[in-house]
Amino acid sequence: MEELKDNFDAAGNKISPILPSELKNYLIDIDGTIGEDIPNEEPERMISAEAYPDAIETINRWYYQGHQICFFTSRTEEHRKITENWLEDKGFKYHSLLMNKPRGGNYHWIDNHVVKATRYTSKFTNLVKRKLEIEVFDD
Repeated sequence: MEELKDNFDAAGNKISPILPSELKNYLIDIDGTIGEDIPNEEPERMISAEAYPDAIETINRWYYQGHQICFFTSRTEEHRKITENWLEDKGFKYHSLLMNKPRGGNYHWIDNHVVKATRYTSKFTNLVKRKLEIEVFDD
């Protein structure tokens, strides 16, 4: 990934490189997020699953804008080939595919980098920045 920039800590030591601030690493689920929700127990349905047209359009636009697209799925390694074929057949552009994400949802991601999460349920749209209002209560 040639877009990565060197990164240094306060003491000047080299640390993990970062993307320029205008680029994003999108980690995107497959089943129920960009297309029909198919359980691992029914892999015969994976190849014929419907993709959400707005997901194809949005993800491909991000890809062509230079963002990194990584599909991150609970499908297992045995489903890799059928998943790659499905993504290609539907026209998705992407850089990488990570298999074996834990199943069951209720994710809590802990990282030393900024993490933003967006929940999609069958309607894939552009990300919209919203003003967050926080109420503070004194006890």
